[in-house]
Amino acid sequence: MKRKLVINLSANTLQLIVNQLFGLVIFYILSTGLDKNNFGEINLALALLLAVFNILSFGIDQVAVKKIASGDNPQFILSLYLGHVLITGFAFYGLLLLGRNLFPSTINAYDLVLLIGIGKLMIYFSTPFKQSAIGLERFKLLGYMSVISNIARACSLLVLSLLHAITLHSVIIVFIGGDVLELVISLTLFRRATGLAPAVQWNKPAYRGLLKESLPQLAVVIITSALSRFDWIFIGIVVSAASLAEYSFAYKVFELSTLPLLAIAPLLIPWFTRLFKSGEPITANLKLLVRIEMIVAAFTIVVLNICWTSLIDSLTAGKYGAVNEHTIFILSLCIPLLYFTNFLWTINFAKGRLKMIPIAFIITLSVNVLADIILIPIYKNEGAAVGYLAGYLAQTVFFIIKNDVKEVNKIFYPLLICTGCACLSVFGAKMISANVWVEIVSSVLIYIVGLFLTMQVKMNDGKSLREMIV
Repeated sequence: MKRKLVINLSANTLQLIVNQLFGLVIFYILSTGLDKNNFGEINLALALLLAVFNILSFGIDQVAVKKIASGDNPQFILSLYLGHVLITGFAFYGLLLLGRNLFPSTINAYDLVLLIGIGKLMIYFSTPFKQSAIGLERFKLLGYMSVISNIARACSLLVLSLLHAITLHSVIIVFIGGDVLELVISLTLFRRATGLAPAVQWNKPAYRGLLKESLPQLAVVIITSALSRFDWIFIGIVVSAASLAEYSFAYKVFELSTLPLLAIAPLLIPWFTRLFKSGEPITANLKLLVRIEMIVAAFTIVVLNICWTSLIDSLTAGKYGAVNEHTIFILSLCIPLLYFTNFLWTINFAKGRLKMIPIAFIITLSVNVLADIILIPIYKNEGAAVGYLAGYLAQTVFFIIKNDVKEVNKIFYPLLICTGCACLSVFGAKMISANVWVEIVSSVLIYIVGLFLTMQVKMNDGKSLREMIV
């Protein structure tokens, strides 16, 4: 099992690196090729659509992974899941088309939602194949299915950029084409690799049972979808599209910085499901893994803030660097909290403690939305970042209180210590020198020394980690 974990981690990490690399190319071309208003309008449309399609999943995606990993018939689960996405996807887009009659026939924000929505509908239809691949632990297959769209879009936009043909219309065409291609490739590769037929065999009682099982997750999906994009939508409506362009740029880089978490998270659900099902004592491994995650997460704070202004301003001709300096610092403080809450969420999900998870996310959403409503009109993008941080602080406290693996709660102290070391290294390096290279070297050294002095890095950590995964 340990060898398989290493193979899966490698495959998932590779696809994430490729995906995020081409995603970064896309984001960079759009942010520099379009003006801030058009860039902000596209991000507003994407925020709305991604939130809606996440909600339409009803939480069945995670339940499907768990059921397939637990040994349920993957063909049967895939069939139920496909039926769900087809029904909900076509119903939603039908409502979008009906709503078009309420708007004039010129290109506006609603047209962007309608057009980009065609592509996102195709992505939504491909999710059952991807989630089934995760449940089957076919992460190499998942990688092929996941990277197609971003590679196609990045290459197309790169050609358009070289031809100086980046326009709002050309970007929409590229987005739709890439998303359609991802659905076709996902269907073809999944059927060829697994032998499972992508057919819908309607079974009303079984579908009703799947929905009932996913209901606790539905609340989580609604809340996390609103949480992840409420600030974008609120900034775009209350402040301006240009401000949303600035915030979305900082937020995108913040998301990219969580790449290690994205590599680990899909592996934890099937792994923890088997471990807790077998009753294997894993407290020591959990504590070690979480502590390592805190060290990596806090180091990301150092890298982001030391390199931010000089690097981003040089890459975007001064559009998104200095203007986002405070925003990215506040967002970066959320990274250790994201690692910590994802770990505890996965433990509770794998153990079947689904009813407490929606409560955690309700608290998070309530704190975040309230903070956004109060702070965004006053502090704009920085206010949104503070709201996001406040929400995850609240969720962290809740999970610690409710977690029944009490030994893991002790990792809260390393979370605080590692984050403190990261902040100290950033501010200390800036005080030492204004030269960016000196800042980078000194910040890393200060961080490493801080970890050893506070006993967050131990000499036998490498050996213990190898024993856990090899």
